[in-house]
Amino acid sequence: MSILVRFTPTNLTKEKYQESVRLLEEAGLWPHPDGLEIHVFFGSEGSLRVSEIWDSQEQFGAFGAQLLPILNEIGIEFSGDPEIFEVHNISKR
Repeated sequence: MSILVRFTPTNLTKEKYQESVRLLEEAGLWPHPDGLEIHVFFGSEGSLRVSEIWDSQEQFGAFGAQLLPILNEIGIEFSGDPEIFEVHNISKR
């Protein structure tokens, strides 16, 4: 079952986001981790967010275990755990 994951970082900047992508690419984890269907980086400075759709909670968890050390290295912090919702329908053009 697909899930939607919403991250609420407290200090994310475009520069920190770009650094996280660079490190994920260097580690061979990006841009196509197993199970990631959609990744969206959005918002304005001071209120940047990331939302993703994953094929399963397990695939998200496996990627998250590799992602968190990278985010910690960069200093990206969160107000709490990500919100996770069951996906009932996805429509694409």
